[in-house]
Amino acid sequence: MIIKVIIVDDHPMVREGLTSLLENFPDIAVIAEASNGMTAIACAAGLLPDVMVVDISMPGMSGIEVIRRITKDYPAIEIIALSMHSDKRLVIEALDAGARGYFFKECSLDDLASAIRTVAGKGVVSGPKMPGIIISNRPQVPVSSLHLSAREIQVLRSLATGENARETAILLKVSVKTIESDRHNIMGKLNLYSIPELIRYAIREGLSPAELT
Repeated sequence: MIIKVIIVDDHPMVREGLTSLLENFPDIAVIAEASNGMTAIACAAGLLPDVMVVDISMPGMSGIEVIRRITKDYPAIEIIALSMHSDKRLVIEALDAGARGYFFKECSLDDLASAIRTVAGKGVVSGPKMPGIIISNRPQVPVSSLHLSAREIQVLRSLATGENARETAILLKVSVKTIESDRHNIMGKLNLYSIPELIRYAIREGLSPAELT
């Protein structure tokens, strides 16, 4: 299956560069580019892509608002937020608006292509530098009050760093089924109902490896 992608960025060189580079992947097709929010929404409505890669900081309508409106009106379209800024609150705003992932612009092309494939399959991703922008100015919830096991805390941390179930299973030396069960148990204990909610929770509470915070 060819994954249809729209690139949204107010810088022509960024749009053209991403389009040109993504053409190297036979399963990904950039079907349009948009330089502003209104054009992005029009493209979403007219072309119904599988994935949109949206710059967070654009003049006029912000990328956050673009994400919010597209996910509301066209929920089948998955969105990856792209930014050159490490403003901590932007991560939370992008995820709350409906983005399935958040990447810095210096991420590798292979990472971005992999993310496009993941969100097209309804998965959730975060950029490899996500731990560097974990929220740190919020009250921290003591681990003991979360009623989570040590492994469940590790699973939450792996979500915050963008690792998938398979990678987490390898890291913790357990089966993928065990990790999926842990995620289910964590959601029950925290009254959360989806993997995106778990990721937002992990980011908000600063649950990332100590050496990366």
